Amino acid sequence: MFRAVAAWEIFSWFVDECYDCARSRARLFKKSLKVFVNKFVLELKSIYICIHQNYISVMNQFNERVQEILEQTNLNWTVKKEPIQTVSGIEIPGAFAIVREDTQEAFPKTMMDAYQPFQNFELIDLLDKVAGDAGVTIHKGGFFKGGRRTYVQLKSDDLVLGNDRVEGYLTGINSFDGSTSLAFGPSNITISCQNTFFAAFRDMDTKIRHTKNMSVKIDAVLRQLGLVKEEEARIFSNIRQLSELSIGLNNIDDVIKALFEIDSATTYQTDDSVSTKKKNQIDQFHLDLRQEMNQKGENAWGLFSGVTRFTTHSVSSKDTLENKMFDGTYAKKDQLIFEKLVELV
Repeated sequence: MFRAVAAWEIFSWFVDECYDCARSRARLFKKSLKVFVNKFVLELKSIYICIHQNYISVMNQFNERVQEILEQTNLNWTVKKEPIQTVSGIEIPGAFAIVREDTQEAFPKTMMDAYQPFQNFELIDLLDKVAGDAGVTIHKGGFFKGGRRTYVQLKSDDLVLGNDRVEGYLTGINSFDGSTSLAFGPSNITISCQNTFFAAFRDMDTKIRHTKNMSVKIDAVLRQLGLVKEEEARIFSNIRQLSELSIGLNNIDDVIKALFEIDSATTYQTDDSVSTKKKNQIDQFHLDLRQEMNQKGENAWGLFSGVTRFTTHSVSSKDTLENKMFDGTYAKKDQLIFEKLVELV
């Protein structure tokens, strides 16, 4: 009996010692772990502060430069995708509205889930990075239809013809209503008359689709702008040749029929099938043409300048700049007539 009690006491003492030892070690481990965690957290905070400060510094530099250009071009706003619901609150799967965030205006066209907006600040940042290497500078920008369509112009080379000058630009266009992809193309303004001419964007194969996988790389844009500058050089060469090509009444007649979509066999001066409105437009074109030829001469460049004066200043469209920039009716007519005249060279 005594031996059993003694053995039990020894066992109880052993258990108590083990328990006390375990508690002591646990307290020591807990303390060590707490010290380690605190040091680790402090280290993480230090790393975060360093990274954050560098990020803020970079973003401030980015914001200062890009913000200034966004303000100058009236493009300092963003858009967002919002899911579309029925009146009863049922969400339409895969259908989204594009909303301009500063005005809360929803653009009318419904976009699918794959559509990814390319924001104005992304476009400006991209062009600002490539401008120097491409030998151009950001000149101006703006938007049409409340922001559904936007553009940025880069100043490129000029062509001097006698006392006149044709200023060259590389124009980038973008949209938030699906009407166009991001694209670049050559354009120019004749200083003496402020006539505008936009060559076809589609011909340059520089369009970039708005998708979730959309990735616009600097080297790709540089290549595209290089192609556009080559196209601009070709256009300038053609303009110079047009300025040296004399034209006759038959050439003027052909241009009038192309511009006003009159059948080649029709005598528009006397034919009753030509409306009074169209005849009045032709009369206005003759006034524009005479003004251009008085300055530029009786040549194909003077003839084409008559066309661009009419399509820039005399048509009744509310915004001929948008029409020309986004490949509208007058842009296509300018391009068609320009190519027809170049064929004469």
